[in-house]
Amino acid sequence: MNNTVKIIGAGLAGCEAAWQIANRNINVELYEMKPNKKTPAHISDDFAELVCSNSLRANDIANAVGLLKEEMRRLNSLIIKAADETKIPAGGALAVDREKFAEYITDKIKNHPKIKVINEEIEEIPTGIVIITTGPLTTDGLSKNIQTLIKDESKLSFFDAAAPIVTYDSIDKNKAFFASRYGKGDADYINCPMTKDEYTIFRTELINAKCADLHGFEKKLVFEGCVPIEVLAERGEDTMRYGPLKPVGIRDPKTNETFYAIVQLRRDNIEGTLYNLVGFQTHLKFDEQKRIFSMIPGLENAEFVRYGVMHRNTYINSPKVLDRYNRLKAEPHIRFAGQITGVEGYVESAASGLLTGIETALEIQKLPPVNFPNETAIGALALYVSGGAVSAFQPMNINFGLISQLDRRVKGKSERNLAIANRSLDIIDKIATGFQ
Repeated sequence: MNNTVKIIGAGLAGCEAAWQIANRNINVELYEMKPNKKTPAHISDDFAELVCSNSLRANDIANAVGLLKEEMRRLNSLIIKAADETKIPAGGALAVDREKFAEYITDKIKNHPKIKVINEEIEEIPTGIVIITTGPLTTDGLSKNIQTLIKDESKLSFFDAAAPIVTYDSIDKNKAFFASRYGKGDADYINCPMTKDEYTIFRTELINAKCADLHGFEKKLVFEGCVPIEVLAERGEDTMRYGPLKPVGIRDPKTNETFYAIVQLRRDNIEGTLYNLVGFQTHLKFDEQKRIFSMIPGLENAEFVRYGVMHRNTYINSPKVLDRYNRLKAEPHIRFAGQITGVEGYVESAASGLLTGIETALEIQKLPPVNFPNETAIGALALYVSGGAVSAFQPMNINFGLISQLDRRVKGKSERNLAIANRSLDIIDKIATGFQ
């Protein structure tokens, strides 16, 4: 029997799955259509390209995504290793230089003796053990093939969005200043304060701005975790002020006064020459983005090196068709991993690839599965995706609500989350020891 695993897609999940399998001395064929063909959201030829934010979110284990990262770190995750090696200052978040991050992963994958990279587009699912990790930008041909395979009419699509990026030198430092995000961590964010009048005018322009044309399939759903800034503006006068423009914990360094609203920018590369507008995912036309975002105090003369874009995101109804190992129930030799399964977020996508890769390798080696339990973030996420109790399946970020609660009372949310995290890491350490 040919035990070579075929992986379709060299994104975060695909690279992580390939890494985990190859490190267990199993051959991998990794199919990636770039550079021969790219989706509208892709620019680089490298693997694991970050097409939205450059942040992998919180790094503290008292935060659920921070715990997920630490679990993966202890299981030799390539994605988390790359993030740690290419991180840039971002307060309590783990943000990366997106180009160096992708370069690091591409180099590791291409130079692994057990991984063969094949640059071609796959439209028909090949024979043998296959892991589909094509993510939110699955091509039409493969999407149709998957739809026929799973015979599931409830496949959904939603939007994901990328925020604009500006050059550091073009930001007016007489109006903008460095401070932490919501008063937490180091002063790594550039803050552009707004008065009530400035905010009101800005919101009015956003509401009346011209949006890019959307295809019919793109009009169905906007995922709440990545709502365009213009949609937030429409939802109410103060919606943005309680979201990405929240001024909590920030005072004027000169006068110590508070602000009506704050637009924050986060470093996008190690050199600190590029900054992205936090929470400003958008589908406005490019000329409208330039016009309206230049109204933000400090960004009047900003140089935009990338405008925000929106793209389709596709995922299957996983609770109906996948088991806890992300295997297709009807045809277990076919597996899925990453955002196509309905996990949401960079780290969650990579964690899905890690689990699928490990469990696939153990199955090939005829060893018992790990069966990541619900007490761990990795297991809780996988069991949510495959759980039959989910009535209306929607994409999900990792959160402590998914993880089994403690059998004892712990006073205080942070203390309780930390106790859950420590319990989880004890379990992960035992799992990791079993691999050695």
